[in-house]
Amino acid sequence: MFPETARCLRTAAPLSSRTVFLADLTRWCAHGGARRHFAASHCATAQIAPPRRPRERVDIPGLERVSYGDRMHYVPGLARPVYPVWQRDYKDPRFYKSPAAHEMPLHRDKPCYVFNQRTSVLEGVRQAAWLTKTKLISGLPPRLLSLAQSPERQIPDQCERVQNTIKHARFWDTTEERPGKEKYSNTLLLNLLHLCATLQSSHPAVGQRVLTENYSLAATWTPGEDLFQIRGQNGLLHTSMDPLPEVSGKQEVSDTADHMLETFYPVSPSIDLQKVHVYKEEVNCSGFRADYPYPHAHTLYLLESADARYKLRPEQFRAKMVMFAFGNALARAHTLYGTQPQRVLQRPVTVQSVGTNGRIFQFLVFQLNTTDLSGDDGIKNQMWLDEDVELYDFAKVRPLIKKKQVKVPAGLAGYKPETFSKFLSLYLHGAA
Repeated sequence: MFPETARCLRTAAPLSSRTVFLADLTRWCAHGGARRHFAASHCATAQIAPPRRPRERVDIPGLERVSYGDRMHYVPGLARPVYPVWQRDYKDPRFYKSPAAHEMPLHRDKPCYVFNQRTSVLEGVRQAAWLTKTKLISGLPPRLLSLAQSPERQIPDQCERVQNTIKHARFWDTTEERPGKEKYSNTLLLNLLHLCATLQSSHPAVGQRVLTENYSLAATWTPGEDLFQIRGQNGLLHTSMDPLPEVSGKQEVSDTADHMLETFYPVSPSIDLQKVHVYKEEVNCSGFRADYPYPHAHTLYLLESADARYKLRPEQFRAKMVMFAFGNALARAHTLYGTQPQRVLQRPVTVQSVGTNGRIFQFLVFQLNTTDLSGDDGIKNQMWLDEDVELYDFAKVRPLIKKKQVKVPAGLAGYKPETFSKFLSLYLHGAA
């Protein structure tokens, strides 16, 4: 607006026009050169008023203010009275105010780094492997995969029944046009578990397991000078009366001493973990009582879309699987062998984990060989990870048509039976 205004002032314009342009120029300068928005209301383009500064109160020792507290009503010119904080003689949880962190009895000067169900670590599986002192092995063990290869360990009409399970989760179990990912992923996981449970007649050990939901886990370890903890509720846990057998033998466990952990310097291993100063130092709880008849963790099932407010990327989701499988194994090892001294376990603790988003599966087998997690030398733990395994390609309610050609037909397409074989192998581990 300013160049046009100056050009008009140099010409022989009428006095009324010059007066209008001068008024516009004055208004333009008063707003700091801001543009006028003719397509928006003044409420949408108005500037936010600066916050009011609180009036500083000066207290002079020996000099009391004259307030209107005694008069029981407001009086102009007199100061506002200051009353003491009223303390209730009873407990009311609605008006409870927690004390400051440094005043709590569990406050510690040394910080503790906590991994919970919403933690998204930067380096993903590499960071989880460093925190747990674990050797990463790609793919599942061949001996474990062979459990579901023989026909007597398979479900009758297995392929057809699994495809019907997928169709039930994606098409039939809804009154809407299509179910959401949170709904069909949970339905598919429960249906697959129910389908695997039909093998109980030929595998009686399957009946010695129960599914547990919303249990709280807590485990503590010290990989160096810092203190780390795993806390929170996580997934659906399959617990059993008998522990899982170890996957690797003593010789393979001894060979892990030569493995070098992958570092990600200069990034700190505690990055993205919650740093707290109020905690219990020695907290180890598997979430169950001492007399619980199913104390051994078998398989932990996690859903990628369990919490819609906190979604994790695939790499961070796999790191969550590793950390909570390690936490369940460490809590069980502390129950069996104690927290002190840290040692190489006589019998390793094995915990499995399965993660899914309703189409892609992540399979993990974690074996805890030692509770001595300080330093990079010595015996390491082991984990076998199979990433991004697809159960099917597409499940479309309507066909995908491009340029008058059907690219993807309606219904289930691209079913992969080897993915369910891996799921069944982990389910039968310890029972076959």
